[in-house]
Amino acid sequence: MPEQIALTEAVFYVLLSVYTPLHGYGIMQKTEQMSNGRVKLAAGTLYGALGSMQMKGWIEALPEELNSRKKEYVITESGRKATENELSRLRELIENGEKIIGGGTQ
Repeated sequence: MPEQIALTEAVFYVLLSVYTPLHGYGIMQKTEQMSNGRVKLAAGTLYGALGSMQMKGWIEALPEELNSRKKEYVITESGRKATENELSRLRELIENGEKIIGGGTQ
């Protein structure tokens, strides 16, 4: 069984963002949008995370277009697997929490 790594919320949102190719500023916008404004990535945090995810093989940078300063990133198969594993882990947390404290709002 592969090692289960808990992803940070920021990394999870970045991986979701690059299921279709996207540049850094677009990733920041999409993350903020998906989290309803709760998760705001600073440029330094984002680019550090992108570098780390590239080293892990979870994302890759696409070839840059001529005369463009925007580098686009896309998720790899390994990144998809890490995202799917995290989603499964989060579902387990929710199921166990609902078993103990109940589902729904009070």
